[in-house]
Amino acid sequence: MDYEAFFRDRIADLHQEGRYRVFADLERHAGRFPHATHHTKAGPRQVVVWCSNDYLGMGQHPVVLQAMHEALDQCGAGAGGTRNISGTNHYHVLLEQELASLHNQEAGLLFNSGYTSNLATLGTLARLLPHCVVFSDAYNHNSIIVGIRDSGAEKQIFRHNDPSDLDRLLSLYPRDRAKLVVFESVYSMDGDIAPIREILDVAEKHGAMTYIDEVHAVGMYGPRGGGVTERDGCAHRLTVIEGTLAKAIGTQGGYITGSTALVDCVRSFAASFIFSSSLAPTVAAGALAAVRHLKVSPEIRDSHQERAATLKQKLRAAGLPVMPSISHIVPLFVGDARLCKRASDELLEHHGIYVQPINYPTVPRGTERLRLTPTPLHGDSEMAALVDALLDVWNRLGLPRQGA
Repeated sequence: MDYEAFFRDRIADLHQEGRYRVFADLERHAGRFPHATHHTKAGPRQVVVWCSNDYLGMGQHPVVLQAMHEALDQCGAGAGGTRNISGTNHYHVLLEQELASLHNQEAGLLFNSGYTSNLATLGTLARLLPHCVVFSDAYNHNSIIVGIRDSGAEKQIFRHNDPSDLDRLLSLYPRDRAKLVVFESVYSMDGDIAPIREILDVAEKHGAMTYIDEVHAVGMYGPRGGGVTERDGCAHRLTVIEGTLAKAIGTQGGYITGSTALVDCVRSFAASFIFSSSLAPTVAAGALAAVRHLKVSPEIRDSHQERAATLKQKLRAAGLPVMPSISHIVPLFVGDARLCKRASDELLEHHGIYVQPINYPTVPRGTERLRLTPTPLHGDSEMAALVDALLDVWNRLGLPRQGA
């Protein structure tokens, strides 16, 4: 077999479909976010980033940077091993305790990414529980899908954000059979929010455990930033609350929180946790500082919500096709992979605005979009420039307008 030809052909297929992904070589500058330097073959140029998951700009916050500098001087660069073999630094322990407190849970456990936390936890729990059936929302993230698949457990897919369909599926199984309902709070591509209380009511009716992914809500919702579950006053009803440190917290890593016994089971049986080197102490220290700061800084969340609402209003007023979203996510409909990529390229090349195209398999074919993520650090001038640039690109490419 000509292996190299096979690889080239697969990449050529992606180019043909307009789905080939190009990494923008960006250099973030502390104190200047969302402005960054884009390094290109023609040389560096300044751009404004409109698609970062550093939702609150905590990746450059002085409190976070100071904590990381202090940890670097105190502990050095790396953790030195896995959590089991010399890699548990005191910052890890403090951060896990802080996260458990944030979500009103007994214990927490850190992972190297949010993807890994879903993969490891779901794969472990659904495998350990005898004859477990997993009920997964149709729009769940790839990390959830793969974690459930790797567990080998039976699974059922319920219609997106549909408690009635979940109730129908759960009714097919006896109450005493092990069951796990898995869903997200904020769905990152559409920006919709799950009917959490209603889903919990159905799960509890059938004796099912519940697992929620709060990665796009941690830090941004609730009085202390505990997510939508805290905002809605139902965190105590969840079996597992999973989150990330790489978005609103501004650093790196993922985690779960839950009962002491459940977390200990994941810690003791999840291979991808056991055999992975732990997060650097500097990262844990920065995350710890960010979580503590956000717990007592609701004004950051208020500013973030205002910026998102303002951007949606400005885009709608300009006749641009803002997809319905009740969260901080602002998706703009394009509906074609090639045109979505072209729109992204032209915004970057002609206007110095970086927005990554969102194509299949991240979203279904025919729903391709640009996903905007305003932050408290995007001012009115950046918003005005963005709207003008989008109108120019939309007109030149003949893209669909609002109501078209």
